[in-house]
Formats: sequence, structure tokens, C-alpha cells
Amino acid sequence: MNLLKKFGLTLLAAATFQTQAASVWKVTSGTNTLYIGGTIHLLTPQDYPLPKAYEKAYQAADKIIFETNMETIGSPTFKQQMQAELSYSDGTTIDQVISPETCQSLKIYLNARQIPFTAIQHLKPSALAISLSMIELKHLGFTSEGVDQFYAQKAQQDQKTKGWLEEPEAQVEMLSNLNSQDSNDVINYTLSDIKDMPKTMNDLRESWRKGDMEAMADIELKDFKQDYPEVYHSLLVERNDLWMPQIEDMLKDSDVEFIMVGAMHLAGPDSILAKLKAGGYEVTRL
Repeated sequence: MNLLKKFGLTLLAAATFQTQAASVWKVTSGTNTLYIGGTIHLLTPQDYPLPKAYEKAYQAADKIIFETNMETIGSPTFKQQMQAELSYSDGTTIDQVISPETCQSLKIYLNARQIPFTAIQHLKPSALAISLSMIELKHLGFTSEGVDQFYAQKAQQDQKTKGWLEEPEAQVEMLSNLNSQDSNDVINYTLSDIKDMPKTMNDLRESWRKGDMEAMADIELKDFKQDYPEVYHSLLVERNDLWMPQIEDMLKDSDVEFIMVGAMHLAGPDSILAKLKAGGYEVTRL
């Protein structure tokens, strides 16, 4: 399992299954309603059309809520700022901050994908983890826009009101904070996950398509929570806790929102869905 999947930049994919279930839920409080769906940030061309539940929730909603401002994170200026924050600017290269053994494993992978070491040498560990996962997912055929980008564009076209749960800068800070973790752990963990990615992605896409959050938690979160409790807490638990008051406020008015967050935020005992159920709200899969 790689670090991307833990904080909402989740690069899951959805296969075509003969089922109408999906990772979308209806949440009610008295007469007030909102919908919440697990997003997939990168898909294959074969994954469209998306499950019908997403479109049903979208059409029922007055306002579409994303993790962050989708227009900002897609802008060239923000991408440049993010690259600057997550790259070494003092001449340091990644081989100077990881062990020779980890560096050798990294170079073996890069050679297998015909990527020169110089292309990634100035990236900090968190950015390198993202890049390695992106490289592998694209190698596996995940080259299409994800659920959130699809609906961000659709909401723009339909002139639907949009909102977000956290500022883009908060996501950059979160990634930057990952660099305080052991650099070898971050890189080795990602390289290990890449080896299992074809099977893992197949299992994850099936559980996502079915809306089986228990299976998703077993696949992705169980070991991660045990092996990296501090990272798990900062990437998932703390953010879920920050989002919950905003979500509860949405349930106090008559507007209908459709909230889209990374699927891992909806899985496991610390998930938003678990917190909503514990708060007494009625939560049903769409």
C-alpha cells in the first residue's frame, strides 16, 4: 500500500462490474440531506461511464463539495509552488538522504521503467513517493481523469455551486510534513507497494465499485494503521476530524450537498462514515 492512498490523493481505479452498488451514501438529519461519495483520482478509459449512484447524487445536489479547490490545484502557478515546496532547492539529491540499499532498489525500479535518475533526484521523499506511484499507475493504464476532476468540470459547465473542505495549501503542508518521517521507510514502502500494485488495485477497485468499505479497510488500512500509526493519524484521522464539523453544519440547512472525498476517508473505524453513524445520523448506501 502506498502513501498516496492514505490521504485523499488516492489513485484507485474502478473496473466495470455488473452491479449498481457504489461508494456513495445518503446522510440524513431530520428533513435535511447530503450525499457523500468516495472519489477515485485517476481512472482508465474503460472505467467510464461511472457508477450511476454518482450521477444520481450529483443531480440531487444543490452544491458540490470537494476535498480542496479543484481549480487552484490544477493551475500552473499552484503546481509550480507545490513542486518548489516538495523539491530540494539547495543542491541536495535523494541519494544523499536515503541509504545505499534503498537507493539501489530505487534505481532498479527506475531502470525497469526507463526513467533516468536525474529526472527525480531533487524530489523530497513524499513527492518521490507520489511520482513513483503515478509512474506505475500510468504503466498499468490509469491515464484518464478521476471522479473528482470529472465532476469538477461538470459542475463548472452546469454552473453548480462548488465548495471544498480544506485549502490547497493544507494539502501541500500535509505532504511536506511527511518528509519528517524516515526517508528510507517512505521510499521502501512505496517500492514494496508497487510490486503488489496490479493485484492490490484489482481488489481495491472491486471493493470500491461495490461500496464495500470493510473490504477496502482490510486491504489498505489495517496494516498501515499498525505499522505507521503516526502517519495514519495525521493523514486520515486528523483530517477527518477537521472535516466533520463542516459536514455537520451542512446537515443543519435545507441545501443538499454532494461531498466527494478520497475513498480511504470513508473506510475503517476512524472514517467519516463511522463518525457520522456514531453522531446519530442516518447513513444509507445509495
